[in-house]
Amino acid sequence: MIESIIVDDEPKNINVLRKMLNEFCAEVEVIAEARDAQQAIALIQQHSPDLLFLDIEMPYGNAFDILDKLMPVNFEVIFITAFNDYALKAFKYSALDYLLKPININELKIAVGKAAANINSKNLGLQLKNLLDNLKNKNETLRKIAFPSKEGLIFISMGDIIRCEASGSYTHIFIKGREKIISSKSVKEYEEILPEAIFFRIHHSHIINLTEIKKYHRGRGGHVEMSDGALIDVAVRRKEEFLSRFT
Repeated sequence: MIESIIVDDEPKNINVLRKMLNEFCAEVEVIAEARDAQQAIALIQQHSPDLLFLDIEMPYGNAFDILDKLMPVNFEVIFITAFNDYALKAFKYSALDYLLKPININELKIAVGKAAANINSKNLGLQLKNLLDNLKNKNETLRKIAFPSKEGLIFISMGDIIRCEASGSYTHIFIKGREKIISSKSVKEYEEILPEAIFFRIHHSHIINLTEIKKYHRGRGGHVEMSDGALIDVAVRRKEEFLSRFT
Protein backbone atom coordinates (compact mmCIF):
# COMPACT_ATOMS: atom_id res chain seq x y z
CA MET A 1 0.00 0.00 0.00
CA ILE A 2 0.99 3.61 -0.64
CA GLU A 3 0.56 5.48 2.63
CA SER A 4 -0.59 9.02 1.92
CA ILE A 5 -1.56 12.27 3.61
CA ILE A 6 -4.03 14.78 2.16
CA VAL A 7 -3.32 18.46 2.88
CA ASP A 8 -6.13 20.91 2.05
CA ASP A 9 -7.77 23.69 4.02
CA GLU A 10 -11.25 22.76 2.73
CA PRO A 11 -12.80 19.70 4.48
CA LYS A 12 -15.12 19.04 1.52
CA ASN A 13 -12.12 18.83 -0.82
CA ILE A 14 -10.46 16.30 1.50
CA ASN A 15 -13.63 14.21 1.59
CA VAL A 16 -14.03 14.25 -2.19
CA LEU A 17 -10.41 13.24 -2.79
CA ARG A 18 -10.55 10.52 -0.13
CA LYS A 19 -13.66 9.01 -1.79
CA MET A 20 -12.05 9.15 -5.23
CA LEU A 21 -8.93 7.41 -3.95
CA ASN A 22 -10.98 4.73 -2.18
CA GLU A 23 -12.95 4.02 -5.34
CA PHE A 24 -10.38 4.42 -8.10
CA CYS A 25 -6.93 4.09 -6.51
CA ALA A 26 -7.15 1.07 -4.21
CA GLU A 27 -3.36 1.00 -3.78
CA VAL A 28 -3.49 4.31 -1.87
CA GLU A 29 -4.24 4.37 1.86
CA VAL A 30 -5.01 7.76 3.40
CA ILE A 31 -3.41 7.66 6.86
CA ALA A 32 -3.91 11.32 7.86
CA GLU A 33 -5.40 14.66 6.85
CA ALA A 34 -4.17 18.20 7.48
CA ARG A 35 -5.91 21.55 7.01
CA ASP A 36 -3.03 23.98 7.37
CA ALA A 37 0.74 24.11 6.93
CA GLN A 38 1.63 23.71 10.61
CA GLN A 39 -0.55 20.64 11.05
CA ALA A 40 0.76 19.19 7.78
CA ILE A 41 4.40 19.44 8.90
CA ALA A 42 3.63 17.75 12.22
CA LEU A 43 1.71 14.87 10.58
CA ILE A 44 4.35 14.32 7.91
CA GLN A 45 7.09 14.15 10.52
CA GLN A 46 4.98 11.78 12.63
CA HIS A 47 3.86 9.36 9.88
CA SER A 48 6.61 9.52 7.20
CA PRO A 49 4.16 9.00 4.30
CA ASP A 50 5.01 7.64 0.85
CA LEU A 51 2.83 10.21 -0.91
CA LEU A 52 1.49 13.68 -0.20
CA PHE A 53 -1.56 15.22 -1.88
CA LEU A 54 -0.74 18.87 -1.32
CA ASP A 55 -3.00 21.87 -1.93
CA ILE A 56 -0.85 24.83 -2.99
CA GLU A 57 -2.62 27.69 -1.22
CA MET A 58 -3.50 27.34 2.48
CA PRO A 59 -3.70 29.47 5.62
CA TYR A 60 -0.45 30.14 7.49
CA GLY A 61 1.88 29.10 4.67
CA ASN A 62 1.61 27.55 1.23
CA ALA A 63 2.79 24.21 -0.17
CA PHE A 64 6.27 25.51 -0.87
CA ASP A 65 6.70 26.75 2.70
CA ILE A 66 5.87 23.25 3.92
CA LEU A 67 8.37 21.57 1.60
CA ASP A 68 11.06 24.14 2.34
CA LYS A 69 10.87 23.27 6.04
CA LEU A 70 10.95 19.52 5.41
CA MET A 71 13.72 19.29 2.81
CA PRO A 72 15.30 16.91 2.05
CA VAL A 73 12.20 14.75 1.67
CA ASN A 74 11.68 11.04 1.04
CA PHE A 75 8.09 11.11 -0.21
CA GLU A 76 6.34 11.83 -3.51
CA VAL A 77 4.09 14.87 -3.93
CA ILE A 78 1.04 15.43 -6.13
CA PHE A 79 0.16 19.12 -6.06
CA ILE A 80 -3.46 20.25 -6.19
CA THR A 81 -4.59 23.71 -7.27
CA ALA A 82 -7.62 25.65 -8.46
CA PHE A 83 -5.47 27.93 -10.62
CA ASN A 84 -4.35 27.12 -14.16
CA ASP A 85 -1.82 29.82 -15.03
CA TYR A 86 1.72 30.31 -16.29
CA ALA A 87 3.18 29.73 -12.79
CA LEU A 88 2.36 26.04 -13.19
CA LYS A 89 5.21 25.82 -15.71
CA ALA A 90 7.41 25.51 -12.63
CA PHE A 91 6.02 22.02 -12.07
CA LYS A 92 6.70 21.02 -15.66
CA TYR A 93 10.30 22.25 -15.36
CA SER A 94 10.79 19.70 -12.58
CA ALA A 95 8.67 16.92 -14.16
CA LEU A 96 6.23 17.09 -11.23
CA ASP A 97 2.52 16.31 -11.38
CA TYR A 98 -0.29 18.62 -10.40
CA LEU A 99 -4.07 18.23 -10.47
CA LEU A 100 -6.53 21.02 -11.20
CA LYS A 101 -9.70 21.34 -9.16
CA PRO A 102 -12.22 19.86 -9.70
CA ILE A 103 -10.06 16.75 -9.90
CA ASN A 104 -10.48 14.59 -13.00
CA ILE A 105 -10.58 10.85 -12.22
CA ASN A 106 -8.36 9.80 -15.13
CA GLU A 107 -5.77 12.48 -14.31
CA LEU A 108 -5.79 11.34 -10.68
CA LYS A 109 -5.19 7.72 -11.68
CA ILE A 110 -2.33 8.71 -13.99
CA ALA A 111 -0.70 10.90 -11.32
CA VAL A 112 -0.96 8.15 -8.70
CA GLY A 113 0.51 5.63 -11.14
CA LYS A 114 3.50 7.89 -11.80
CA ALA A 115 3.97 8.52 -8.07
CA ALA A 116 3.91 4.79 -7.36
CA ALA A 117 6.61 4.22 -9.98
CA ASN A 118 8.74 7.05 -8.55
CA ILE A 119 8.57 6.15 -4.87
CA ASN A 120 11.64 3.93 -5.08
CA SER A 121 13.42 6.20 -7.56
CA LYS A 122 16.77 7.83 -6.79
CA ASN A 123 15.27 11.06 -8.12
CA LEU A 124 12.92 11.21 -5.15
CA GLY A 125 13.32 14.65 -3.63
CA LEU A 126 15.55 15.97 -6.43
CA GLN A 127 12.54 17.16 -8.40
CA LEU A 128 11.15 18.97 -5.37
CA LYS A 129 14.52 20.56 -4.64
CA ASN A 130 14.69 21.74 -8.25
CA LEU A 131 11.19 23.18 -7.98
CA LEU A 132 12.01 25.14 -4.83
CA ASP A 133 15.35 26.35 -6.23
CA ASN A 134 13.65 27.53 -9.43
CA LEU A 135 10.96 29.39 -7.50
CA LYS A 136 13.64 31.25 -5.54
CA ASN A 137 15.77 32.01 -8.60
CA LYS A 138 14.70 35.18 -10.42
CA ASN A 139 17.17 34.62 -13.27
CA GLU A 140 15.41 32.38 -15.81
CA THR A 141 18.66 31.32 -17.50
CA LEU A 142 19.78 29.73 -14.22
CA ARG A 143 16.54 27.85 -13.61
CA LYS A 144 16.77 24.15 -14.38
CA ILE A 145 14.52 21.81 -16.34
CA ALA A 146 14.34 18.03 -15.90
CA PHE A 147 15.03 15.75 -18.86
CA PRO A 148 14.53 11.97 -18.77
CA SER A 149 17.55 9.73 -19.35
CA LYS A 150 18.41 6.05 -18.99
CA GLU A 151 19.74 6.75 -15.49
CA GLY A 152 16.74 8.82 -14.37
CA LEU A 153 16.32 12.58 -14.64
CA ILE A 154 18.98 15.08 -15.68
CA PHE A 155 18.57 18.70 -14.53
CA ILE A 156 19.88 21.23 -17.07
CA SER A 157 20.06 25.02 -16.69
CA MET A 158 17.88 26.87 -19.20
CA GLY A 159 20.87 28.94 -20.29
CA ASP A 160 22.80 25.77 -21.25
CA ILE A 161 20.18 24.65 -23.78
CA ILE A 162 21.31 25.77 -27.23
CA ARG A 163 18.39 24.49 -29.29
CA CYS A 164 15.67 21.87 -29.65
CA GLU A 165 15.15 20.03 -32.92
CA ALA A 166 12.17 17.85 -33.88
CA SER A 167 12.85 14.30 -35.01
CA GLY A 168 9.51 12.67 -35.74
CA SER A 169 7.60 12.55 -32.45
CA TYR A 170 10.86 12.99 -30.50
CA THR A 171 12.96 16.06 -29.77
CA HIS A 172 16.74 16.33 -29.79
CA ILE A 173 18.00 18.74 -27.11
CA PHE A 174 21.42 20.26 -27.85
CA ILE A 175 23.25 21.39 -24.71
CA LYS A 176 26.51 23.20 -24.01
CA GLY A 177 29.40 20.92 -23.13
CA ARG A 178 27.58 17.58 -23.25
CA GLU A 179 25.96 15.09 -25.60
CA LYS A 180 22.49 15.85 -26.90
CA ILE A 181 19.47 14.44 -25.09
CA ILE A 182 16.70 12.65 -26.98
CA SER A 183 13.32 13.35 -25.40
CA SER A 184 9.99 11.65 -26.07
CA LYS A 185 8.25 15.02 -25.73
CA SER A 186 7.39 16.90 -28.94
CA VAL A 187 8.83 20.27 -29.95
CA LYS A 188 5.35 21.69 -29.40
CA GLU A 189 5.45 20.57 -25.77
CA TYR A 190 8.82 22.23 -25.27
CA GLU A 191 7.54 25.41 -26.90
CA GLU A 192 4.84 25.54 -24.21
CA ILE A 193 7.28 24.80 -21.37
CA LEU A 194 10.41 26.80 -22.17
CA PRO A 195 10.39 30.50 -21.16
CA GLU A 196 9.50 32.88 -24.00
CA ALA A 197 12.01 35.45 -22.76
CA ILE A 198 14.86 33.12 -23.76
CA PHE A 199 13.53 30.72 -26.40
CA PHE A 200 11.84 31.18 -29.77
CA ARG A 201 10.31 28.66 -32.18
CA ILE A 202 12.05 29.81 -35.30
CA HIS A 203 10.75 27.05 -37.56
CA HIS A 204 8.21 24.24 -37.18
CA SER A 205 11.09 21.87 -36.37
CA HIS A 206 13.31 24.16 -34.31
CA ILE A 207 13.31 26.09 -31.04
CA ILE A 208 16.41 28.16 -30.36
CA ASN A 209 17.97 29.89 -27.38
CA LEU A 210 18.11 33.53 -28.51
CA THR A 211 21.27 34.16 -26.48
CA GLU A 212 23.10 31.40 -28.38
CA ILE A 213 22.75 33.00 -31.85
CA LYS A 214 26.12 33.91 -33.35
CA LYS A 215 24.82 35.55 -36.50
CA TYR A 216 21.67 36.17 -38.54
CA HIS A 217 21.99 35.89 -42.31
CA ARG A 218 19.47 37.89 -44.32
CA GLY A 219 17.24 36.31 -46.94
CA ARG A 220 13.57 35.67 -47.66
CA GLY A 221 13.30 34.21 -44.21
CA GLY A 222 17.00 34.17 -43.58
CA HIS A 223 18.85 31.75 -41.34
CA VAL A 224 20.71 31.83 -38.07
CA GLU A 225 24.09 30.47 -37.12
CA MET A 226 24.06 28.99 -33.62
CA SER A 227 26.89 28.69 -31.10
CA ASP A 228 27.23 24.95 -31.84
CA GLY A 229 27.70 25.67 -35.57
CA ALA A 230 24.18 24.67 -36.63
CA LEU A 231 22.61 26.68 -39.48
CA ILE A 232 18.83 26.93 -39.10
CA ASP A 233 16.34 28.49 -41.49
CA VAL A 234 13.96 31.13 -40.18
CA ALA A 235 10.42 30.37 -41.35
CA VAL A 236 9.14 33.24 -43.50
CA ARG A 237 5.98 33.53 -41.43
CA ARG A 238 8.11 33.85 -38.26
CA LYS A 239 10.71 36.29 -39.58
CA GLU A 240 8.99 39.52 -38.52
CA GLU A 241 8.29 38.28 -34.98
CA PHE A 242 11.81 36.87 -34.72
CA LEU A 243 13.48 40.14 -35.73
CA SER A 244 11.21 42.11 -33.40
CA ARG A 245 12.84 40.30 -30.47
CA PHE A 246 16.01 42.28 -31.15
CA THR A 247 14.53 45.78 -31.50
